[in-house]
Amino acid sequence: MTGNLTPKKLHPAALAYAQEVTAGTMDRREFLTRATALGVSAAGAYGLLGIKAPAVAQEAKAGGVIRMAMEVKGTKDPRLADWPQIANIYRGWLEYLIQYNSDGTFEGRLLESWEANADATEYTLKVRQGVTWNNGDPFTADDVVRNFARWTDGNVEGNAMASRFPGLVDEATKTMREGAVTKVDDSTVKLSLSISDIAVVPNLADYPSAVVHSSFKDGDDPSANPIGTGPYIPQEVSVGQRVVLVRAPNHTWWGGTSPLDEIHYIDFGTDPAAMVALFSSDEVDANYESVGEFIDILDGMGLTKEEADTASTIVVRMNSSSDLYKDKAVRQAIQLAVDPAVVLELGYNNLGKTGENHHCFPIHPEYAEIPKQTINPAGLPAALEAAGLKDTELEVISLDDGWESATTAAVVAQIRDAGATIKHTVMPGSTFWNDWQKYPFSSTTWNHRPLAVQNMSLAYTSTGSWNETAMANPEFDKLMAEALAIADAEKRKEVNAKLEAILQDEGYIINPFSRSLFRHHKEGFAGLAQHPAFEHHHYKWSVA
Repeated sequence: MTGNLTPKKLHPAALAYAQEVTAGTMDRREFLTRATALGVSAAGAYGLLGIKAPAVAQEAKAGGVIRMAMEVKGTKDPRLADWPQIANIYRGWLEYLIQYNSDGTFEGRLLESWEANADATEYTLKVRQGVTWNNGDPFTADDVVRNFARWTDGNVEGNAMASRFPGLVDEATKTMREGAVTKVDDSTVKLSLSISDIAVVPNLADYPSAVVHSSFKDGDDPSANPIGTGPYIPQEVSVGQRVVLVRAPNHTWWGGTSPLDEIHYIDFGTDPAAMVALFSSDEVDANYESVGEFIDILDGMGLTKEEADTASTIVVRMNSSSDLYKDKAVRQAIQLAVDPAVVLELGYNNLGKTGENHHCFPIHPEYAEIPKQTINPAGLPAALEAAGLKDTELEVISLDDGWESATTAAVVAQIRDAGATIKHTVMPGSTFWNDWQKYPFSSTTWNHRPLAVQNMSLAYTSTGSWNETAMANPEFDKLMAEALAIADAEKRKEVNAKLEAILQDEGYIINPFSRSLFRHHKEGFAGLAQHPAFEHHHYKWSVA
C-alpha cells in the first residue's frame, strides 16, 4: 500500500544509500527507513537492494473477536495524546497519513505516496483516492491541509505535535505560516518549509498525528462522535475498564475488509503477575506487553511469544524548575552515581541494551560513539554538601508498573548507596499521569521512534512539546535545528555526537537501557507481532 514511485521520481539519495548497504557501511533496516521516508515505496526500496519485499499475507478469514489486555486510558484530542495506549483505541476509526512498520519502512495510508526534494525543504503529498469518512464525506486534500493547521498550532496547551514541524510555523503567531501548506488540487498537497527537516515523514507516522474530520471540535474526546476513515467504531469506552471496537456499519473501508468483527481491550491494571492468571482463566487472548520474569512464565504456558528490538526506553530525570536540581553539579553527581548496566540487570532482566545517558541508541541511524562516562558514586556526597543538600531527603516518583518500579528502585538504591538520603514513591497510573511532566524527579517511559532526533527534539529542546526536564540549552537548540536539516545520517552523526555530549554534560537524565519488547498471545491468532512503537494495526489482526 506504499505509493509506487517511478525511477524518474526516485530521490537522488536513495541509490547512494543502497550502495552504502552493498559496501557494508549501512544496515538494511536503516536503509529501508531512510529510503521510504524520502518517498520510495517499500517494494522499490527492497528492489534497490536486489531482494524481494516480504510476502504480503494472504487474505485473512473474516470474523471473530480478539481480547487484549491493555491499560484503558481516557481518549483525548489526538494531538494531545501522550501515550500509545490512547492512540491504539482511536486507531480503530482514526487513521494516519503515513504508517511506520516493524521492518523500518514507512507506508502510505491516507497518502498514496510522497516525494521530498533534495534538501528536504519541500514535500509533495499525494492523497489516496477513493477514501471516505464513515459519515459518507470524501477524504480530500482539504482534510490534509486542515489537519496540518491543527498540528502546528503552538498556542494549544499540550499539543504534542506543535514542535514537530518548525519549518511550517510562523514564530510570531505560533501557528502555520501562510503558504507553508498548500492545496495543489483535490489529491495533492505541497509542504514548503522555511528550513530543511528530515523528520517530517517520521513525525507524520507518530501516534499523536491521527487525522480527524472537519466536524471534530478541538479538545474533544474523539470517541464521543467517532467520525473516521478506519474500519471500526467504538461501541464502549470505559476508562480503566474496557473498550469495545466494532465494525463500522454502512461504511466501505478503503482497505477492503478488516478481518475481525470486534476488538476488546480489557484493563486489568499494571501488575504483570495478573497476566498469568488471565491467560490461565481464558479471559484474554493477547497482552499489550510481557515483561521481566513473567516472559519465561508465559513461555512455559505454551503461548506464542512475539519480540521486537527497539529504542523504547525509560528516563529517570530531574527537573530544573525544582530548586533541588537547578545546580548542574548536583545533577551530574546523581547521574554518575548510577551504573546503567546494574539497572538493566535489576530492572529489566538484561532484556535490552545498556544506555549511555543521552537518549540515543545503536538502532538509530545517527547514533554516534562518544567517550564513555566514568561512573563515580564517591563524588555524590561532596556535590550535595556543596549545594546545601547534604541532609535533604530526595524523592523519586515512579509508576507502579512492575518493570518501571523495579528499574526506578534500582536507580534509587544506587543513589542511596552513594550517600544521598532518598526515597522512592510509587504511584498508580490514575495519579501518576496527571502531572507526569512536572515532578521534580521521576521516571518516564519513552516510545521507540525511528530517528533519535525525534525524541531528543521533543524532550530536551526549549520548545519541545514533552520537555519534562525544563532543560533550556541554546547550543543544544541550535544543534538540533542543524541535525534536523541533515538528511545524510552519516553526516548527521557529527552533530548528533555533540547533542549526545550536551545531554550527558547537563546531567538531567539517567537513561539506563533500551528495551526489547515482548508480547504473548494464544495460538490461533494472526497478525499480532509486537510493534517497536507499540502500534496496533487492527486491520492486520485475525482469527486464524
